[in-house]
Amino acid sequence: MRAVQVKAFGGPEVLVPVEVPDPVPAPGEVLIDVAYADTIFVETQVRSGWGRDFFPVTPPYVPGGGVSGVVSALGPDVPAEWLGRRVTSFVAGSYAERAVAPASALTVVPDSLDLLQAAALVHDGVTASGLLELTAVGPADRVLVLGASGGMGTLLIQLAHARGARVVGVARREAKTALVRELGADAVVDATTPDWTTAARTALGGSPEAADVVLDGVGGQLGATAFSLTADGGRFSAHGAPSGGFSPIDTAEATHRGIKLFGITDVQFSPADLRRFTSAALTEAAAGRLRPVIGEVFAVERAGDAHAAIEGRGLVGKVVLKV
Repeated sequence: MRAVQVKAFGGPEVLVPVEVPDPVPAPGEVLIDVAYADTIFVETQVRSGWGRDFFPVTPPYVPGGGVSGVVSALGPDVPAEWLGRRVTSFVAGSYAERAVAPASALTVVPDSLDLLQAAALVHDGVTASGLLELTAVGPADRVLVLGASGGMGTLLIQLAHARGARVVGVARREAKTALVRELGADAVVDATTPDWTTAARTALGGSPEAADVVLDGVGGQLGATAFSLTADGGRFSAHGAPSGGFSPIDTAEATHRGIKLFGITDVQFSPADLRRFTSAALTEAAAGRLRPVIGEVFAVERAGDAHAAIEGRGLVGKVVLKV
C-alpha cells in the first residue's frame, strides 16, 4: 500500500512516499481504508527531532495518529456489524492507505457528517472538548484563547461560546482575526500589535480586567505573557508548543496566586474519555453546532508540502491529508 515515511529527522523534505506491506488486523482489531488523515502541528516538530522525551520515535516511521475512513476487514473476535462502517480512530501511523485499530477505539461517524470534517475533529475536537471540561468553563467565565485561528483554537472559540462564556481570541493579522470573530468570539486581539495585552485586558473586562481561563495552544513568550493576564484563582492550560516550547510558567507564582495549571499530560485522556469526547465533537458537528475550519487538503503523497504549509502558518484552520 501507499504510505509516507519520515526517512530521517529534518525538514519537510524528509517525508517520502513509499510502498509498504498492508497491515493485518489482529484479534479485536479492524482494518480501515483511510479516507483522510488528520495533521497536527506537533507532528512537524517530532519530524524535526524535537520532543524526544515526549515522543520517542526513530526514523524511518510513518507519522500521524488520526484517521477517518471505512472499515474494510475484521480481525478475529470483532463483531460483523463493524464491516463497512464509517469511523474515526486514533491509529499508529495514519499517513497511509490503510491502518489497523482496536474495535474498542472506533467512533462511528454520523451519516450527515462528511469524512473530511470528521478527520479534522479526530485530534482537535477531542482535545478542545477535554480542555473545556478540565478547566470547567462556564457562563460566568472570561476565557482567553491563544492561537484562536488554528485547528483547535477555532473549536475552542465555538465550544466556549456555546457554554456561555465571554470569549476573547488572540490571533495574527486581519484574515485570521476576522474568522475568529465570525466563529463567535466576543472580541479578538491581534497578537502582532505592541499593546495586545492592554487590548486583551479591556476586552476581557471585569474587576480586575483579567481572564478566568487562559487556553494556551501557542506556548513560548506569547504564552508566558498571557499568564500575566490570568486572574487570581483562575485556570491556565499550557497545552501547545508550536512556538518551539511550552510556556515557561512560574509555578511558585501560580501557587501564590491560586492559579490552577494544566499541561500536556493533562490532555492524555483515557480510552473511555477519548471515545466520549470524540463522539461529542462528531455529534455537535453533525448537528451544525460545531464547524471544523479546514485551511487546505493535500494528497497524502504531498505530506511534505502539507508540513511546510503548517510550519509556514499562512493557512487558517487545519491541514488534512486526502488518502
